[in-house]
Amino acid sequence: MEMKSTAAAAAAEGEGFTGWAGLWSAVASLLFLFSILKEFIPFQLQDYLAALAGRLHALLSPYATVTIDDQSSDYFSGNEAFLAVEAYLSHACARRARKLRADLGKDARALQVSVDDDQEVIDSFRGATLWWYPSKKTNRSNVFSFYPGEDERHFYKLVFHRRHRDLVLDDYLPHVLAEGRAVTVRNRQRRLFTNNPGADWAASEDGRVWSHVKLEHPSTFATLAMDPSRKQEILDDLDMFRDGKDYYAKVGKPWKRGYLLFGPPGTGKSTMIAAMANFLDYDVYDLELTAVKSNTELRRLFIETTGKSIIVIEDIDCSIDLTGKRKKKKKKVKVSDKKKMMMPPWARDEDEEKKVTLSGLLNFIDGLWSAHGGERIIIFTTNHKEKLDPALIRRGRMDMHIEMSYCCFEAFKVLAKNYLGVEEHGLFGEIRRLLGEVEMTPADVAENLMPRSKRKDVDACLVRLVKALHEAKEKAAAAAGNKEDDDSSTSSSEDYDSDEDGKEKQ
Repeated sequence: MEMKSTAAAAAAEGEGFTGWAGLWSAVASLLFLFSILKEFIPFQLQDYLAALAGRLHALLSPYATVTIDDQSSDYFSGNEAFLAVEAYLSHACARRARKLRADLGKDARALQVSVDDDQEVIDSFRGATLWWYPSKKTNRSNVFSFYPGEDERHFYKLVFHRRHRDLVLDDYLPHVLAEGRAVTVRNRQRRLFTNNPGADWAASEDGRVWSHVKLEHPSTFATLAMDPSRKQEILDDLDMFRDGKDYYAKVGKPWKRGYLLFGPPGTGKSTMIAAMANFLDYDVYDLELTAVKSNTELRRLFIETTGKSIIVIEDIDCSIDLTGKRKKKKKKVKVSDKKKMMMPPWARDEDEEKKVTLSGLLNFIDGLWSAHGGERIIIFTTNHKEKLDPALIRRGRMDMHIEMSYCCFEAFKVLAKNYLGVEEHGLFGEIRRLLGEVEMTPADVAENLMPRSKRKDVDACLVRLVKALHEAKEKAAAAAGNKEDDDSSTSSSEDYDSDEDGKEKQ
């Protein structure tokens, strides 16, 4: 009996093994057959079958999936969530992946390691296990493209058990976004942007309206030649702005601030901008207004800027006519349609509506579009504040007016410490007196303090500055004397003319 039962069990086991072997053989045959038939199945049908298999898997599987695409529904920008997830995985989970990808990003300070495509990365959060799968998909289209990269989509798939749905959606994903943004800020290299001409936007591969380089200006508030009390006032204002997100929301204002820097050339306006960017750790967008052809282009440029940035328009009084005064309309010469078609595009349209206007710039500063993105600083610089339209620089648009004036003694002491490493010297008294009598820019003072050799002869540098101040004083006195002579001669001429007119009347 035992032998029969043993034989029966062995037979049953053999039949079971044979059954499983037959099943796997059938599956293998189906896969092989499908791989052959796949060549003859239209890719539209393949996508339909794949989608059908996905729905069937979703019904039977206890796991849920979240897909984060690199393409955003916002026309003007990429998917910030995708970039945040990429940064988070690179920082927190990349070491657990078997296959990594290293790249020196153009905006990164160091080599960036990220998870390669189709690699599983396991993460845990409050007792829940989660799986990340970076992947890409090529758009199988019959349309020829000059930019093949546009046909390739990258995405991340997050897989988790359905019982953790609320935890993932309410807590885990916000945690990933916050950590990813923080990592991006820590790793990124600050950038200096300039706007591309509008005619080049459509010709570029991705329609880029800004080009950039690394921002490596060494200026700081510690090295800025300025009155210390005024410098501290600016620092406090910047500090308040940087931490004022909740305050701005409370008072109902967009999170932005405007600064007007005005003063003679060489007084440190550009240096001040660099010091602000280094203090706040912001990018700088240097907007060349003469390259912008319309208010629409100006709006597009503003939309393409990011938060944590400084938008600069230097020498705004020279960039474009923004006096607000109406010009007399020129008599238009009627041009035939045929002749107009033969003209180049930039010469066809002379309508004022196609130009950047004062109204368009005002909307750029504090219109509805100004609230886009948040955490922005707008800076105008000018050598002639009196030439600007009052509407452009009123409070609320240019909130803080900063005069960059001639070098005072306190600013000189900063320059002497920076360039020569001295804080006290016997010539400081004479220099204080001369700076009170002579107008000299910080740039000229710094040039005279610049050592001419590696020995850094402090006495020689200070003597050179004293000599330059005396020469400037003599030139100023001579110029004032010539002006008095001109005024007196003009007055005498006017008196003579009035006497002659009186004689003629008699």
